[in-house]
Amino acid sequence: MIELHGVERHYPIGDTVVRALRGVDLEVAKGEYLAIMGASGSGKSTLMNMLGCLDTPTKGEYRLDGIGVHELDDDALADVRNRRIGFVFQSFHLLPRLDALGNVGLPLVYRDVPREKRNEAANRALETVGLAERARHRPSEMSGGQMQRVAIARALVSDPAILLADEPTGNLDSTTSAEIMALFDRLHQAGRTVVLVTHEDDIAAHAKRRIRLHDGHVVEDVRN
Repeated sequence: MIELHGVERHYPIGDTVVRALRGVDLEVAKGEYLAIMGASGSGKSTLMNMLGCLDTPTKGEYRLDGIGVHELDDDALADVRNRRIGFVFQSFHLLPRLDALGNVGLPLVYRDVPREKRNEAANRALETVGLAERARHRPSEMSGGQMQRVAIARALVSDPAILLADEPTGNLDSTTSAEIMALFDRLHQAGRTVVLVTHEDDIAAHAKRRIRLHDGHVVEDVRN
C-alpha cells in the first residue's frame, strides 16, 4: 500500500539546508499496524507529513495504494488526502460550533455529499467508535477521550485506505489513553491500515511493527 523509495526532504533555512529525511526506503502492506518512533528532530513528523500527502519529497518516489503521489499537483494531492487518508491529531482539531455529527461529516462536505448520506455515514462512524449517543453534543460537552473518539470517527468517515495518527494520546490521561489505543487495536483487527507517530514505548508496543528514525534515516525496523 505504501512505497517510499529513496525519499529525501530538504528545507532551506537561511544559508543552510536541513536534510530532514535522507534516502528513506519503506514499504507498508495493506492491513499493517506501524509505529514511527524517534527523538525530536529525527524526521518522524516530516515522514508523517509525507505519508499524509501534506508534503512532497525533494527527491525520491512515494506511491500510496498505487498512486504516484510525488507526481501529483496540489488539487490532486488534496483529493488524495480527502479520500484515501484519515488523520487523527493530538489536539483533536474539532470545530467548536459543530456537534459530533457535524464534525465527523465534515470531510464529506468537501466532496459535496448530500446531507442525508453525509449524516448516515457520520452516524455509522460514530457507532464504530462507540459514541453514537453523543452525536448531537458539541466538543465543549465532551471529555478529552470522547473528543478523540469523534476525531477518529471523522478520520474513518471516508473509508480511507490508511489511518494516520500523530501522537493520538498526547493530551490524554493514562486510563483514557489505554481506551483510545484499544480502539486503534480493534480498528486494526478489523482490517484497517494504521500508522501512528509516538515517542512513548508503551503506545508503540500496540503496533505490530515499529520503525525508529535518527537524523533522517530509518535505523530500526522491528516486527512483533
